[in-house]
Amino acid sequence: MSTQRFEVRAGDRRRPSRAPQWAWLPVLLVGIGLFIAVQRALVISGNPMLVPSLLVLGSLLVPVSFVVYIDGRNPAYDLPLSVLLSCALLGGALGSAVASVLEFDTIQRLGELPTALIGLIEEAAKLLVPAGILIFTRYRTNPADGLLIGVAVGMGFAALETLGYGFVGFVTLFASSGDLTDAAGLLLLRGVLSPLGHAAWTGLAAAALWWAHAQRWRPRGLAAVVGVFLFVVALHAIWDVTNAWYVYLIIGLISLALLLRQIHRNVLTTAVSVEEST
Repeated sequence: MSTQRFEVRAGDRRRPSRAPQWAWLPVLLVGIGLFIAVQRALVISGNPMLVPSLLVLGSLLVPVSFVVYIDGRNPAYDLPLSVLLSCALLGGALGSAVASVLEFDTIQRLGELPTALIGLIEEAAKLLVPAGILIFTRYRTNPADGLLIGVAVGMGFAALETLGYGFVGFVTLFASSGDLTDAAGLLLLRGVLSPLGHAAWTGLAAAALWWAHAQRWRPRGLAAVVGVFLFVVALHAIWDVTNAWYVYLIIGLISLALLLRQIHRNVLTTAVSVEEST
């Protein structure tokens, strides 16, 4: 079965991909150019009014590019752009708010926040919007959509988290007349790492939810949801507890490889289902 044959047939029953597979590259390059331009202007002028622009560009640059990349990998994705953007915004905002409240409540109860609980709380909070989409909307029949929704929510969460860290960092540096170049570099680094963490973890967990729904929540599907969720929580916990760059790299590569493998499986599964229906 050729790729061209598959794409034509898949287009008969699903929307075509919104953008070519390479569309993420100009998005990334243009974003990098804008980020560098704003960052240099901020360093030269010291104008604090440029900080919001730099924060937004730094926190959204890689997340937006990565979602466009993932969306272009699979012609089976059936989500309108409005739904995808809503998932990123609502999932990121609601997940961040719920995670913050639960983490604060845990500190109040235990007097501290164990690192293992951070991963558990945040990964559960990020699944609220995907679960709502699965229960209350019609975008639940295509298992491939679960992964894209999870990636969008994970990227929304990561972008807001980066935005928060960046805001605190820049405020501190302005107050102490610190080096803004280092802060801008850290902001961009967190954005670069986001696909290796939140996006991959939430994408995998949401994909498991959609697969379990396709299995009509049989024991095998439920076991997959629980297993995948505990696995991403463990990866998150290890990420949070380590300070070694090579551990970040190993966890990130494992997470990204599993996400790309799931995307490949979605393509193959959709191709088989299209062949069977023709």
